[in-house]
Amino acid sequence: MRQDRRQRVRSALRALLTTGASGGGVLMAAAALALLVANLPTTAPDYHALLHLETGPVLAPALGPMTVHLWINDALMALFFLLVGLEIKRELVDGALTRPADRVLPIIVAAAGMAVPALVYLVVAGGTAGLGRGWAVPAATDIAFAIGVMALLGPRVPAALKLFLTTVAIVDDMGAVAIIALFYTGALDFAALAAAAGVLLLMAALNGRGVRALSPYLLLFALLWWLVLRSGVHATVAGVLAAAFVPFERSKGTPDAHGSPLHRLEHALSPIVAYFIVPLFAFANAGVSLGALPPGSWAAPLVVAIAAGLFFGKQLGILGGIALAEGLGLARRPGGASWTQLYGIALLAGIGFTMSLFIGGLAFEQPALIEQVKLGVLIGSLAAGLAGFLVLRFAVPPRKTG
Repeated sequence: MRQDRRQRVRSALRALLTTGASGGGVLMAAAALALLVANLPTTAPDYHALLHLETGPVLAPALGPMTVHLWINDALMALFFLLVGLEIKRELVDGALTRPADRVLPIIVAAAGMAVPALVYLVVAGGTAGLGRGWAVPAATDIAFAIGVMALLGPRVPAALKLFLTTVAIVDDMGAVAIIALFYTGALDFAALAAAAGVLLLMAALNGRGVRALSPYLLLFALLWWLVLRSGVHATVAGVLAAAFVPFERSKGTPDAHGSPLHRLEHALSPIVAYFIVPLFAFANAGVSLGALPPGSWAAPLVVAIAAGLFFGKQLGILGGIALAEGLGLARRPGGASWTQLYGIALLAGIGFTMSLFIGGLAFEQPALIEQVKLGVLIGSLAAGLAGFLVLRFAVPPRKTG
């Protein structure tokens, strides 16, 4: 029975690990391309003009006409968060986070891995006027990028460590969604919020009546997205809320039950998100114009705070969370991994690319600060990814006894 359960846990994340590895490569290429076109004199003007091109219509008065950038960040990324929500639900109900005992280590580690980078950020930049709102920028992990780096290492990274980082990142995503909903919400339209609550109740009623067709849920998700967009809460939160009401059937010992609407939707969305939406987001948001930055931008408080939070804060938080859980006897380190291997994983958790850029865009409106956010995220993520790769590449696995 125990062996069957372990097989089910591995299978539940198999597709994510596989897609994430190759998707991480596409993501890296998209980020590199964005940096290239944003810094070439022949392409930079067209790049920025395309992102700010008004396409219409006006879906929310507070936002004005929709632009290419808004369609990517507010609409397509809602599908990314829908996939995140589906993965969270599946792991809580039938995966690596099913039992309360399974949740202890990821929750402790993810909480510490979000709190410490935020504290590092506030220590560095909290005293500078107008920068306090960015405390959450270095708090989240980009699992696609991290898995992409691990894929380059092949069998040098044990499957147990890949699963551990993935489950921590899933809990991390829960925290990031809560942060976005609670701390990066503007003036609220309560009529739109009430209508959104009504849509969620309708989805719950369909679920309760046993409706298994996906089309009603997807239509209601589109309506929910528009209402949340109008409400003042960031529209991507609609993705996670809708995912909670997508019907789910347990796999009963076999991975990914074909009759489960949640599994079918997750499998349909996963390649779209991995190979199109997230790379497109990276292309639209990673294009920092290095030549246009004022002298000394590399040492600006915002840049240093984000880079330090991702590189130093994440590793301290992740390792500290593991040590705390193990020291208190609440959980054991994953798969008997060595502390050197865990340090490498903690470093990779400092790759905050997608979510960090996303939160940075919510925290700041001034173009100059947004460019500094991009620079800080790129520096911190690159340093964390490279250091994590080198540590795991040369880490000696613990010697087996007996």
